[in-house]
Amino acid sequence: QVQLLESGGNLVQAVASLRLSCAASGRTFRPYSMGWFRQAPGKEREFVAAFSFTDSRTYYGDSVHGRFTVSAVRANNTLYLRMDDSRPDDTGTYYCAANQYYAGTYNQPHLHDSWGQGTQVTVST
Repeated sequence: QVQLLESGGNLVQAVASLRLSCAASGRTFRPYSMGWFRQAPGKEREFVAAFSFTDSRTYYGDSVHGRFTVSAVRANNTLYLRMDDSRPDDTGTYYCAANQYYAGTYNQPHLHDSWGQGTQVTVST
């Protein structure tokens, strides 16, 4: 059983920076990728960013490309998301997710088998 625990969510003003962390625990945890998704009230869950453990490539959603940076430390199964130039539209609950079974996929929520409880990010004007 894999457990994912997010931290770092906060209330910040627009253009401020924020760093989210996701710590994973569990036996024989070797995901193909881990990623961040977010969900705002009344909206569908949206892909934010992902890190591939296969080739260390990173992937970003269009709305955050150039502003957010995803990184990971394989040794301790930790995923990070640095948010720069934050905007009110970035407000939402940010979820960490792991994909252990599907190589080559990173942005589809239904192909992620483990999810954290989420951490709230609020960006004010």
